[in-house]
Amino acid sequence: MIPYGRQDIPQADLDAVMAVLKSDFITQGPAIPAFEAAIKAQTTANHAFAVSSATAALHIACLAIGLGPGDRLWTSPNTFVASSNAGLYCGADVDFIDIDPVTYNMSIDALAAKLEAAERAGTLPKVVIPVHFAGQSCDMERIGALRDKYGFQVIEDASHAIGGDYRDQPVGACPHSDIAVFSFHPVKIVTTAEGGVVTTNDDALAERLAMLRTHGITRDPALMRNAPDGPWYYEQVMLGLNYRMTDIQAALGASQMTRLGAYIDARHAIRARYDAALSDLPLTLPHQPDWQRSALHLYPILIRDDAPMDRAQAFDALRAAGIGVNVLYIPVYRQPWYADMGFRREDFPAAEDYYARMLAIPMFATLSEADQDTVIAALHDVFG
Repeated sequence: MIPYGRQDIPQADLDAVMAVLKSDFITQGPAIPAFEAAIKAQTTANHAFAVSSATAALHIACLAIGLGPGDRLWTSPNTFVASSNAGLYCGADVDFIDIDPVTYNMSIDALAAKLEAAERAGTLPKVVIPVHFAGQSCDMERIGALRDKYGFQVIEDASHAIGGDYRDQPVGACPHSDIAVFSFHPVKIVTTAEGGVVTTNDDALAERLAMLRTHGITRDPALMRNAPDGPWYYEQVMLGLNYRMTDIQAALGASQMTRLGAYIDARHAIRARYDAALSDLPLTLPHQPDWQRSALHLYPILIRDDAPMDRAQAFDALRAAGIGVNVLYIPVYRQPWYADMGFRREDFPAAEDYYARMLAIPMFATLSEADQDTVIAALHDVFG
């Protein structure tokens, strides 16, 4: 079975991990700041904090902003449940903005309309989380303009988008947001096995993020209430969590980051082959605006009405042919936990149409041309 995503772990990664295992620090050591430095160099953000998962990153991002009971968080329904769960962890109310039928990201027009109505009703959100689906950045300039107009804060869920660009700036630079969050799960573009990173340019948010990921503890005398008893002294100054990344994971991530550009280039070469080979099939291929360069975490195809079979039939046929297609994502409001909150499918027509048609076909940097040809041939067999 050719999977839809796969990690690449060459000898250099094994050597980096082994060096940590043989060192004095397998956690809370020098590999973590080295990995964070690599992220800052890539994104150009002023601060980067490595944590145990992107879910942890989303959670402390919301906590750092001060999201809590009585507040509202809005996000896209075309995402993993972690994007909205972060709001629930903080006791906030969650709502969704329908997606753009071309980019599959949050619809900026729908967001603007919902904000206008919320301002009249006195129900504006405290936080909006746009999700850079499949590695393609949302139109952050327009979202930033709405942030300035309505006063909410923005957390970019860039879990799919490390190495992507938006208007000639790297995703994660945060020119139009307060915080950005990345994932390093094994099917992502680079991996730390499990892990996440938060980036920000805001010094005050950075101070809170640093403490929130490690129990709310500080060793900085300037942040302490009492005079230190000695060099061993620390204080818990807020209620934080144990969301630290290990040095083992960070060493793997730093090694992976040295190949990020090559990974993105390889994905674009695969995309170009797919675009050319699949253009005559009854499929909608991914749209790529000229104002951004997707990180291409996924290559999502939508099955058109004139296709010879529906999505479920195509899924079964392609899996039987050894092609590990997947469906990403089931709209969050469809999950029983959220459905019980009263969300209605008819309120999100673009997300519903997308979900009924979507398949993700294999897309990862080490996908060989022979396997690409196998994928292409199978799609022609099923849809031709």
